[in-house]
Amino acid sequence: MAEASAFTHATIVTGDAHGTVLPDRTVTVGADGLIRSVEPSAGERPAWGARVVDLTGKYLVPGLINAHAHLFSDGKPLPVALTSKSAERAVTTFFHSPVGAAMLRRRTRANVQTQLFSGVTTLRSVGDVRYEVVAVRDRIEAGRMPGPRVLASGPLLAATGGHGAPLIALVSDDPWGARRNVRLNLRKGVNAIKISATGGVTDARAVGEAGRPQLTEDEMAAICEEAHNAGIVVAAHAQSVEGAKRALRAGVDTIEHGCELDDELIRLFHDNPRALRGWSALVPTFLPALPLVKLEQSATGVDDVVRANAEIVVERMIGGVQDAVANRIRIGFGSDSGLTYATHYDTWRELDLVTRYGGLTPAQALHAATAANAEILGIDDVTGAIEPGKAADLVVLPANPLDGFRAFTGLEFVVARGQIFEDPAVTRFDEIDRELDSF
Repeated sequence: MAEASAFTHATIVTGDAHGTVLPDRTVTVGADGLIRSVEPSAGERPAWGARVVDLTGKYLVPGLINAHAHLFSDGKPLPVALTSKSAERAVTTFFHSPVGAAMLRRRTRANVQTQLFSGVTTLRSVGDVRYEVVAVRDRIEAGRMPGPRVLASGPLLAATGGHGAPLIALVSDDPWGARRNVRLNLRKGVNAIKISATGGVTDARAVGEAGRPQLTEDEMAAICEEAHNAGIVVAAHAQSVEGAKRALRAGVDTIEHGCELDDELIRLFHDNPRALRGWSALVPTFLPALPLVKLEQSATGVDDVVRANAEIVVERMIGGVQDAVANRIRIGFGSDSGLTYATHYDTWRELDLVTRYGGLTPAQALHAATAANAEILGIDDVTGAIEPGKAADLVVLPANPLDGFRAFTGLEFVVARGQIFEDPAVTRFDEIDRELDSF
């Protein structure tokens, strides 16, 4: 539960794109979990009864917003036997069985908590097996378990044989079928929608399948119209120029992963008449893709087809982020957590990779993961910045993250809607960490 509190003598890293740092500030929080004031420490007296937390020498940062998460897995490389075409149906059948559903519920609760304890105070799922994330979101909102703010997608929407199908997708092959699947998800309580506009890397069966258009523009337009009627942002997995164009023309609000941009794509990102708010954003995800290229296949366990597709997609994504920066397109942040090498505690690595490979400055990367993501997801009136009236979604770090995002591995407090979590601990996978540290 939230409690009245005052964080005194903090150095605030605001999360704006300029890297503004405010020294010696006091942030007061009401029992409703909202920030009451942000003032120089000498000028603010905490209310009687408030818990006072002295942050001398510490850095106070807005809680991270992860706009691209999968919660059915933990980020460990999957055994080859489970990713083969022959195992596809068996794995799907298991996860839809009572035993599999119970496992999913436990795993989702654990992964959501890991996200929180690594500094993520808001996340959006973008492809769930069933509606286990909806259930966990509702438990959090009811105060029955701690957790971040959750936007839950339920199963993503795909074409027959498309990316994510059948494990984490509802499939259709015409606009009315696609619209029906949106309605099914809405009826189950989702507050996010995800579609597979193109093929992907992890389930590719041929070189070049990643990025190949799958859903038609008419199918995606039906999805967007139905979701937008409910005020819901639509995300699209898209890894090619043609696939991204079709998705944006249809009204998609966020392009996930991305590709190099041409003049039409640039125009559509800035001015998209069919998008919910008249514009669209790019959400790159380097963390699951780069290891497949940088590490030996003997370590990753992927076959030649997946490796070749990963190389194609990484090159496109790097070019796309650089083009987006150059053309002032809104850039969000997502780690694709749950996929191989993208653990739920390693969100900071995505911040590091978008600066090293995408060309963002550290300030721009942190902005993408805080205020920019809040705007993109339509929750900027609620969270994303350390400002009066917004939720107290905060992270306390021992060092300035703009000097190195590894500071998030030593976080001392996480505050989610005013609830303070001290010394948050997560289970780490040492072998994965060593491999990721190697490049």
